Amino acid sequence: MTTKETVNLGEFQFESGESIPSLEVAYETYGDFTGDNAVLVCHALTGSAHVARRPDAGGETAGQARAWWGDVVGPGKAIDTSEYFVVCANAPGSCYGTTGPASENPETGEPYGTDFPPVTVGDWTRAQRKLLDELGVGRVHAVVGGSVGGMNVLDWLRRYPDDVERAGAVATAARLDAQCLALDTVARRAITSDPNWNGGHYYGGEEPEAGLARARQIGHIMYLSKASMGRKFGRRSAGREAVREEPPDPAAAFFPYREVESYLDYQADKFTDRFDANSYLYMTRAMDDFDLSAGYESDADAMAAFEGELLLLSFTGDWHFTVEQSEALAEACREAGVDVAHHVVESDHGHDAFLVEPEKVGPPLSELLAEGLAGRAITDTATEGTEETGEFAPVHTSLFSE
Repeated sequence: MTTKETVNLGEFQFESGESIPSLEVAYETYGDFTGDNAVLVCHALTGSAHVARRPDAGGETAGQARAWWGDVVGPGKAIDTSEYFVVCANAPGSCYGTTGPASENPETGEPYGTDFPPVTVGDWTRAQRKLLDELGVGRVHAVVGGSVGGMNVLDWLRRYPDDVERAGAVATAARLDAQCLALDTVARRAITSDPNWNGGHYYGGEEPEAGLARARQIGHIMYLSKASMGRKFGRRSAGREAVREEPPDPAAAFFPYREVESYLDYQADKFTDRFDANSYLYMTRAMDDFDLSAGYESDADAMAAFEGELLLLSFTGDWHFTVEQSEALAEACREAGVDVAHHVVESDHGHDAFLVEPEKVGPPLSELLAEGLAGRAITDTATEGTEETGEFAPVHTSLFSE
């Protein structure tokens, strides 16, 4: 059983203090709710509610070519929709059905543009809580998400600690580091410096496609690792059929158009067809703003009220959200007495690993839902016992690293 719906949550006040008269949230559900089997999945930066494949979706939902986690969520998959009632909602500020900058302001009849209130990860969490209330879901069996969706998970644990039994935060961190903040800043300035951006009020006219394309290309570089880029592209020239539409300068025609350039151009073209430039500004700012310890003395203090189980998944090739950042979060949870495991996956795919390696992501998530942290597919960096010495030593291994 699957549903694709939009619910109007009525007037919504954002953490900024600003309000809109009505917040519509687009969501999808999969499976049947039995009262204690709800799993909330939180999408990443440019994701949508379309997390799993739907038999009636015709292969496409809300402009996305495919379900963004279709190999992890579904019947018989790691997050098994024949067993769990899975809910995924598009975040406020996005452009896949939930109210955002491109939506009509009922007070003016025009798109909000940058008159839309600032949005935080906390606003996403509060909207999800209201949606679950509408669906009759109280305490959730689990909340799971990756990247900024993992930050969304962490916000659930500090904001509604009694509402979550188990949590899976994948390829995420308690906050972004300075390098990622800097790259996001450059990406946003690529958009706002595009003459077509027009202060964010470009709807009905030429859109800032060039700026959005550059912003997305910066993002793609962040999502890949040096090893994966070397393996996929090297310094190879693109094929004869792959020709620059417009060389950036006359001298460029003398030099090869490389595969890595062709890839970035292709991804940018696809992205500008499906995403809104203002939403990219809003969503990246929400991610940049998130700080788990905000309003608390420390990360440990922020997590102290959560009495469920938390699984952290990190990937060795991910420099966007690093293993070290996950380990620091795990240490904070241990300090707070939270039941946590930090499972490190050997991978050279970079940040995209949580999307492109379902065979590595799926087993620990499946066992988290079924068995909790005692699941055999789950490892932890904290300790590994040895029969010979009885001592415990730090480990950074994975079930899949052999």
